[in-house]
Amino acid sequence: MAVPVEEAPAVERARDAATRDSWAEAYALLREADLHPSVALDPADLDLLADAAWWAGHVDESVTARLRAHAGYVAAGDHRGAGQVAWWLHFEYRCLGRPAAAAGWLHRSRHHLEGEPDCPEQCFLAWTDAEEAQEHRDPEGALAAARRMEALARDSGSPDLIALSRQAHAAVLLANGRRSEGLALLDDTMCAVTAGELSGMFTGWLFCLALTECMEAADLGRAVEWTDAAVAWCEVPWSQHIRAPGPAGDPEAPGTAAAGGREAAGTAATGGPELPGTAPTAAGPEVPMAVRTSPVPTPESVTDNPFRGLCRIHHVEVLDLRGAWELAEAEAARVCAEVPVDSLDVAAEAYYAAGEIRRRQGRLDAAATAYAHAHELGRIPQPGLALLRLAQGKADAAVTGLKLALACQSDPGHDLLGRARLLAARTEVALAVGDRDGAAEAVAELEALPGEAPLLGAMAATARGALDLARRDPAALRPLRLALAGWLELRVPYEAAQVRMLLAAADRAAGDEEAARLELMAARAAFERLGALPDARRAAALLTAGTRHALPGGLTAREAEVLRLVAEGGTNRDIAQALVISEHTVARHLNNIFAKLDVTSRTAATAYAYAHDLAGPPM
Repeated sequence: MAVPVEEAPAVERARDAATRDSWAEAYALLREADLHPSVALDPADLDLLADAAWWAGHVDESVTARLRAHAGYVAAGDHRGAGQVAWWLHFEYRCLGRPAAAAGWLHRSRHHLEGEPDCPEQCFLAWTDAEEAQEHRDPEGALAAARRMEALARDSGSPDLIALSRQAHAAVLLANGRRSEGLALLDDTMCAVTAGELSGMFTGWLFCLALTECMEAADLGRAVEWTDAAVAWCEVPWSQHIRAPGPAGDPEAPGTAAAGGREAAGTAATGGPELPGTAPTAAGPEVPMAVRTSPVPTPESVTDNPFRGLCRIHHVEVLDLRGAWELAEAEAARVCAEVPVDSLDVAAEAYYAAGEIRRRQGRLDAAATAYAHAHELGRIPQPGLALLRLAQGKADAAVTGLKLALACQSDPGHDLLGRARLLAARTEVALAVGDRDGAAEAVAELEALPGEAPLLGAMAATARGALDLARRDPAALRPLRLALAGWLELRVPYEAAQVRMLLAAADRAAGDEEAARLELMAARAAFERLGALPDARRAAALLTAGTRHALPGGLTAREAEVLRLVAEGGTNRDIAQALVISEHTVARHLNNIFAKLDVTSRTAATAYAYAHDLAGPPM
């Protein structure tokens, strides 16, 4: 049905607003028109209302409007329109975690379009076919579907569909190990994205898809470049033409703010919202939040651009790798405030990222809380949780958690970086508990991962060097030096400092005390800059131990470290956290120390430490 003449300007203004990506304005105008008793929006405008409602953060209204649009297309006998809307309903229900409804609408979409000649709407079905074939381990089927999608997109002449089809083709190639071809096609796609050739919806969509592909393929260089571009795009002056609509469609209703303002995003002007459940502190324990304590974002917290939170999570990961931990944690908090309610998996990733930062800073209780929130939202918090349990002296829990995570990974070949991180942690935990065979298995699989990404190479070299060092193999120096060069080139400071610690041990084993001391000094400085206090203390303790030319009582360097911490009043748990070993290992060292020094108590051991100049603050 046509809109009455007197109402046409409002709908036309809404269409114009949508072309300018002024979605909240379009939402307010269309919602007001839809509520008018004499107006009946046609299916195309209902479809536009659905898009606008999604951009404005009203996911439930988006679905409702699209259901009405579908009914309108069906009543008008427009099978292409009905098929397109049915596909979008499939997509939205899938994002909302309703797989049965999603499957039903996908079937309807196929039914509407199966008798139609080739048309642009069939691009989306071809995309779905490619994804389903990939899930069923049918690479040829996936590739055929991706090529059909590209052909349909080219025939349509739509820049949006052409770019989306190339991204889909790139994803299939990457998933099947054809890295150079896939990345070349992805580069081509991102040219259209970064040049501003696409609509806002497809720009945001493709940024999110491409960034996910880059991180899963462990391509840090592209991830950094495109993350910067995505964040810049998300921060364009949307607030110049977008305002959050009020309850009745009034863009200036009380209780609302300009959608571009930080108040609308729940963000303080000085640094952003806290992660729910805690307030940020530079040091010391977190305190309970007075406001929202649920880890689930609320519709009111969504910003004018729902893609902002989706893109920001990739920014968090890049900042984390590059060592900007304070900023990364603040960005993770913003993700939880900005992510749409149909993308809670992104909020889960933000909590996991915060947990990783807190764990390495020694804020173990806060890390456990963040991991718990990530798990609550559906993210298996591994390998971070296993490494946390190791730091807490719960080695058995660490081993079990990693084994389960490795076994449960549905498609190890697709998320290369995720698999590599699990295997690297498995190596670390296995070596900590003396399971060299388990570590060797993890290292072998890590080295066999496909792809030529420098990030994967640095991870594999680190794990190989750690294993060789545990075996007392002099050849450990070679992979460790390769690993250090790789991390430094990638500008990943925490991992580089960890490798320096291993190199120091290898240098000492080779009798090169000066080289070991240089590595330890560089590692300690890096850890202190990052705020990784447990690692900084460990480096300092090793430096102190290195100043002893001959340790009394036949003590080893590690036993001297443990004894020094005992003399400082440290409990077994304190010592385990400081040296990043298990409490079981601390107890074993203490038994050896007591036997070598012929003492029977911590008090006597402390007295021996002071008498032989083994106690005192680290250098």
